[in-house]
Amino acid sequence: MQSMYTRRTFVTLAAGVAALGLGAGMAWQRGWGATLWNPLLLRVTGRRTVEEVMDSMSNAAFGRLQPALVAAGFGEALPPKLRFVALKEERLLELWGERNGFWQFIKTYPVFAASGTEGPKLQEGDRQVPEGHYRITHLNPNSAFHLSLGIDYPNPADREQAIIDGRQQLGGDIMVHGKAVSVGCLAIGDEAIEEIFALVARVGTANSDILIAPYDLRVRHGRDDRSWVTDRYAELTETLQNMAP
Repeated sequence: MQSMYTRRTFVTLAAGVAALGLGAGMAWQRGWGATLWNPLLLRVTGRRTVEEVMDSMSNAAFGRLQPALVAAGFGEALPPKLRFVALKEERLLELWGERNGFWQFIKTYPVFAASGTEGPKLQEGDRQVPEGHYRITHLNPNSAFHLSLGIDYPNPADREQAIIDGRQQLGGDIMVHGKAVSVGCLAIGDEAIEEIFALVARVGTANSDILIAPYDLRVRHGRDDRSWVTDRYAELTETLQNMAP
């Protein structure tokens, strides 16, 4: 009887340990709690540079990306300029590159997580993903979500409209990043962020930007009760239509 009890206890403990391990692995993969444990991890491993990250993963990242670049007509060369198109409702991130003065579609990535709903970001804590035309400001090799690209929200248009509306504390620190959880940012998974991180590192943040739309404005008319939002959708629509081959 004692032996059977001991065996059952061992099996229960083993199952519990396995479940904890599985849960921890899933949490790591998806990025749950990353903002809490990442600072501790960096204390142990040290902070990485963009160059160190590129040395460790750029060959694999470009190996995955190369077929799409070749199919888009770039061959072994890189686009001189990059543009990302994020579609919130469709949960897609398109990658485009400039070739001979025209924009050429390269690849689409699924967006695994993006909080909020249709409509622009207005203030800190509203959980909204911004909408508009933004610059890529920097690469973050020490992101809590594997790797990330910074977006220049709030941009001058956002700040100007906030003054008109009397809004303050607009929020910020908006990123395209890895993993599969996000609040106000765009989470596209680790392999995808490695590809676009490596590409932007080579092409340059100064030559990269992003359009973030509530949905695909190339096929649906953008309208909102606020006239300034409708005007912004019209600007996004025009820019998207001008990208068409």
